[in-house]
Amino acid sequence: MTALLSDSRDALYRPVSRIMRRDQWERLYAEDIEAIQRLKQQCNAVILAHNYQTPEIFHCVADIRGDSLALARAAQNVRADVIVIAGVHFMAETAKLLNPDKTVLIPDAAAGCSLAEGITERDVLSLKQANPGVPVVTYVNSSAAVKAQSDICCTSGNARKVVESLGVPRVIMIPDEFLARNIEAETGIEMITWPAHCEVHERFTPQEIRQYRRVHPGVKVMAHPECPPSVLAEADCAGSTAQMSHYIKEHNPQKILLVTECSMSDNLAAEFPETEFVRPCNLCAHMKRITLPTIRHALETMQTQVDIPQDIAANARRAVERMLAV
Repeated sequence: MTALLSDSRDALYRPVSRIMRRDQWERLYAEDIEAIQRLKQQCNAVILAHNYQTPEIFHCVADIRGDSLALARAAQNVRADVIVIAGVHFMAETAKLLNPDKTVLIPDAAAGCSLAEGITERDVLSLKQANPGVPVVTYVNSSAAVKAQSDICCTSGNARKVVESLGVPRVIMIPDEFLARNIEAETGIEMITWPAHCEVHERFTPQEIRQYRRVHPGVKVMAHPECPPSVLAEADCAGSTAQMSHYIKEHNPQKILLVTECSMSDNLAAEFPETEFVRPCNLCAHMKRITLPTIRHALETMQTQVDIPQDIAANARRAVERMLAV
């Protein structure tokens, strides 16, 4: 029995062995990880983890990992009875929209998002009244109530494709002003925007990127499209977190700077040890509210469950499903 337990712990530790000492992992994380793995089996549960989760969550307990688009797609095909979202509240709402008959848990209901909190249903109605007939493209970083007032949703990974699919010269793109401006520059389609920003990505500056280049000659710079346009202008390329991962897999850069939330680099360092990650460490305080203990507690108590009023859910689900169909 002791040998079996040791083998099990070896397997659980292995994914983070390149970035975390075994004694640290044993002391801080092992007990919760083992408990979560048992609880998942007992509850017939799966854990969906965003790329910004910390490595002990992302690599040691998550069943499905990725950016918002990947998690939304995966949520369509989940067969478990319980879905735990290791992410923020709007992601849990999206999972519930696509799985109305399943139990969806958010381990900390206070795990919010500055973008989702930066616009209301009433704000969207005002924009639509001021711009009659103009389609509304809503970033998934938004509440279900805002999605319900939209024609279609998008993520940072598919925003250009979604906007171009509409075949119109002008769209209302909310709530992320920087994402809208960056897509406007790529497509030439006029964007009516809303002044909301990601509190992580808006902190990056062009001067900061130039300083990193001076300290790290030859570094490749990839910026998230939630960054200000002036930051993207300093980068070699831009992309969602999934596109960042794909770029590293395809190009195997010697040294790279990912201009996004810093857990992204931590997680990729475990997968790509041959690449040196330069870390501009801006943390998302909302994402960091999700921890192993809160995930464990969620599975033990079935709290906090995410529910969406039926009238809101129907329209919001339609906007998300239109995005996934593009």
